[in-house]
Amino acid sequence: MALNSDQLQLFLAVLDQGSFSAAARALGRVPSAVSMAVAQMEAELDLQLFERSTRELRPTEVARALEPQARQLVGQLGRLQAHALALHQGLERRLTLAIAPELLAVPWAEALAALAQEFPGLEVELRSAPQAEVLRLLHAGSVDLALVFERVGFDERESFEELGSELLRAVIAPRHPLAGQALRQEQWVELRQIVVARGEAAAEDPRVLVSRQVWRTDSHLASLSLVQAGLGWAFLPQRLVAPLLASGQLLLVELENMSNELRLWVDVVWRHDRPLGLGARRFIELMRRQVGR
Repeated sequence: MALNSDQLQLFLAVLDQGSFSAAARALGRVPSAVSMAVAQMEAELDLQLFERSTRELRPTEVARALEPQARQLVGQLGRLQAHALALHQGLERRLTLAIAPELLAVPWAEALAALAQEFPGLEVELRSAPQAEVLRLLHAGSVDLALVFERVGFDERESFEELGSELLRAVIAPRHPLAGQALRQEQWVELRQIVVARGEAAAEDPRVLVSRQVWRTDSHLASLSLVQAGLGWAFLPQRLVAPLLASGQLLLVELENMSNELRLWVDVVWRHDRPLGLGARRFIELMRRQVGR
């Protein structure tokens, strides 16, 4: 015989509640209907599922053997129904998120964890690239959302929401010849700067690009390695460098007349001509709540 979902749910309710009457209350049915349905299920299976010889209803060994798979099937059915409903409500099949490498330390994973709990059938793809490349992917339609620093100027193709800020700190290795010296601006601009960028146009932001001599990498970890090797200084995220500063493996660039910190706003960006799916909208909401906390 082929068991249906109603029979499986009824079977598990009797197991969980311990009696036909309690299961009937939990399911909103009358006890006699539950008892008859179980009896019919036993007849179709040609197996005894419950002992009725005592005042208490007891599951047989057969019932206990069937229980794990019954729970698995009911759970899968529930997830299928929830996913179908979410698709009906506008859930996309896949959510693609691109992140600027300096923001990989931002706790966006907590929002994705909550999103996975709500929509377990949603596929998620994460990409990381320099900010200019992330925005190019967004405009090309290859990604749904971009997590980037605030941009200089306004692009009419974009919609965005501000998600707080990130602190960048100017750091240098203790082995660098000028580490620990108080520098003036004219000295600072002559030091080699390590920036996360690709190509000339990717590092034009005057807030970030300070030095006349620049080495470029495609990730903040690569920049960190070059800084630790004593090859220059870099603006790197506080979350990344805090333990290295605390242990003395990195030092802050000492400046006489300027701040060695840079606070930039963080935006989640999407194309305004492409309506966001349910997953993307929910991710933005979860990130907003996280920032609020």
